[in-house]
Amino acid sequence: MVEREPAEGGAVRYLFQSHDGVLFEAVLIPLEAEARFTACLSSQAGCAMACAFCATGRMGLGRHLQAWEMVGAWTTLRDEAAGRLRGAVFMGQGEPFHNYDAVIRAAAVLCDPCGGRIAAEAITISTVGLVPQLHRYAEEGHRYRLAVSLTSAVQARREELLPVAARWPLEALRTAIAACAASTQKRITVAWVVLGGVNTGDDEIEALAQFADLPIRLDLIDVNDARSDGYRRATNDELERFRDGLSGLGVPIVRRYSIGREQHAACGMLASRRATTTPGTTC
Repeated sequence: MVEREPAEGGAVRYLFQSHDGVLFEAVLIPLEAEARFTACLSSQAGCAMACAFCATGRMGLGRHLQAWEMVGAWTTLRDEAAGRLRGAVFMGQGEPFHNYDAVIRAAAVLCDPCGGRIAAEAITISTVGLVPQLHRYAEEGHRYRLAVSLTSAVQARREELLPVAARWPLEALRTAIAACAASTQKRITVAWVVLGGVNTGDDEIEALAQFADLPIRLDLIDVNDARSDGYRRATNDELERFRDGLSGLGVPIVRRYSIGREQHAACGMLASRRATTTPGTTC
């Protein structure tokens, strides 16, 4: 570990340096339950997906992390949390399904009775929607939770925001989500990064209807873009209108709040930066 930086809301951002000098991050996130935490883990140093609203995507891909590096980051956070670490989310730097085999190996270690000893249901793997890997995941019968970043249900707009969407149309993604839901017998979380003035219109609500008959849960997440000319958060009125429109789809909706924005520890902000202020610990 190179750096430990406390953030607002009780989160702590960690910067790691691997044996070859590669930097990657993890975040210790407090849960609603008193004195419990989960670990937000990176699967890659950087990311090849180039999502328009994500700082990690603007880094490009450094390299895949190995399973032991992910597990090592988790054990560091477990020790920091004094045994109160109760889960893991592969939502840090990188696209987990781009590094599929290593992520699945790491998750298996974390839920093994001789490893991390956490329940499979306490592990979430996120993806921007790599369709072949989603089908593989379903076929292999894994029990971890899945989160698919949709962010737009309009094909052309989704391609602008998540360039990888050009490889697989929304109908192919919908079919893959359905397969995973059938395999896991769990609701699939569909993450929606709310971009003010971009993806909160009636056309998005209408397009989302094609997913409404699937067992999904829609997570609304505020964008965290530190650039002066970057994407802005939706206003309260804009977000309220969007949520009111979505309510007619009959899909469970959750408002997910990011913490650690000021320290660049929030969703979409991990870019292997060193703290501009004195960190809590340097190792």
